[in-house]
Amino acid sequence: MISVNPYASFLGDRNAREVIGETPGRLAALAARLGADGMERSLAPGKWPARAIICHLADCETVFAFRLRQALAEPHYVIQPFDQDVWAKPYGSFSADAALAVFSTVRRWNQALLDTVTPEQFSKKLSHPERGEMTFQVVVETMAGHDLNHLGQLETIASK
Repeated sequence: MISVNPYASFLGDRNAREVIGETPGRLAALAARLGADGMERSLAPGKWPARAIICHLADCETVFAFRLRQALAEPHYVIQPFDQDVWAKPYGSFSADAALAVFSTVRRWNQALLDTVTPEQFSKKLSHPERGEMTFQVVVETMAGHDLNHLGQLETIASK
């Protein structure tokens, strides 16, 4: 059974690769708009502040870098999930600027890899212990949908 992309609703009919390419610029513009004070605002009490969202995006981009490469390198690759809330515990002491730099640099590296992927590789199957079987393309679409989800959160915070 092929799993459903949990971020498909954010992506809609947009091209995943275009979204992936646009995100670093959108994220940098939002970070500039938020400024230092805005980085500490959140959507609601108990939700991550903008700085933590950017740190999360940096962590996730690093995770996606590993997942993409392992999915291409290994037959029947099984994605290793992670607990984002545990990973987020030190975000209070992390710099949004450093997180943005990590995200942007690793994203460029991931885009360079995606530029080499063949149509057959986009169809390659892998699995996620919580989401079931999927293709490499679904991982790419998940990256883009994840971007849009968090960019939307940051837009909302910036508009407050």
